[in-house]
Amino acid sequence: MLSRTAESLYWLARYVERAEYLARTIEATLRATALPDAYVGKSNEWESALLTAGIDDIFYKFHEEANERTVVDFLSFSLDNPSSIRNCIENARLNSRSVRTALTSEMWDTINGAWIELHAKWPKGAKTREDLTKFLRFVQETSLRFDGSAYRTMLRNDAYWFSRLGLHLERADNTARILDVKYHVLLPEEEHVGGPLDYYQWTSILRSVSALTAYHWVYRETLKPWLIADLLILNESLPRSLASCYGNLVRNLDQIGVAYGRQGAAQRHARGVRNRLEHAHMDDLFQRGLHEFIQEFIADNARLGDTISKQYLI
Repeated sequence: MLSRTAESLYWLARYVERAEYLARTIEATLRATALPDAYVGKSNEWESALLTAGIDDIFYKFHEEANERTVVDFLSFSLDNPSSIRNCIENARLNSRSVRTALTSEMWDTINGAWIELHAKWPKGAKTREDLTKFLRFVQETSLRFDGSAYRTMLRNDAYWFSRLGLHLERADNTARILDVKYHVLLPEEEHVGGPLDYYQWTSILRSVSALTAYHWVYRETLKPWLIADLLILNESLPRSLASCYGNLVRNLDQIGVAYGRQGAAQRHARGVRNRLEHAHMDDLFQRGLHEFIQEFIADNARLGDTISKQYLI
């Protein structure tokens, strides 16, 4: 496979996954801000949404205040934000056009149809809360259809494996960032862990990664920070956990290595991160510092992306 084809497939999957994550983040933030002040507390939920998206520096170049109107527009529709949902869909379609023959008809129809619907229904953004809700649901359903069509219709060859690399690398980064914001930024210093503010923030985070029901199935307890961290970091049965993402990254990189007859730095780096996750324990992570662990993971995940690019996409 040509490196530019692999790169387009890789980034196509990343952009679709990123769009869904941003839609879930906005939806969870809207739900949190609808709660009474006694539950929401003094924190600015819209600032935390920017932090989880990793675009707070860019945002403040264009806006003075983080509120519902400015943040929703910047995360959803702004052309000034390279990672806005609109730009993610635009870039996904651009990449899918360049590798049209490597996609199944179902995958192309999903992306092209989403691009057409975006411009037809939301050319200037969402004008009402109801319209915004429809838009966020549209983005999530587009991602689910694209992921499902890829899983059900693609040959298990290098095109599929590079697409999965992009999806799981992006998903791991998103899960790590939202978990880090909760522990390091979101909870005010004077708030006791286990209070109403803590409970609803954790609920919001689990909804952002579609894991609230999964938590209750696995632990059958009220929300506890160490159990939530265990689910999102170490539990490989949760598709969005860090352990699950790296299990998939290693498997897909190994498939590429076998197909091309050569292993490399990307395979070694991914195995190293997976092994650390497999042998980690939550007690040790909390003693060491969860923020420090997640920051190291985010840096390792970014290095894997760079290594994949140098090894296969350049």
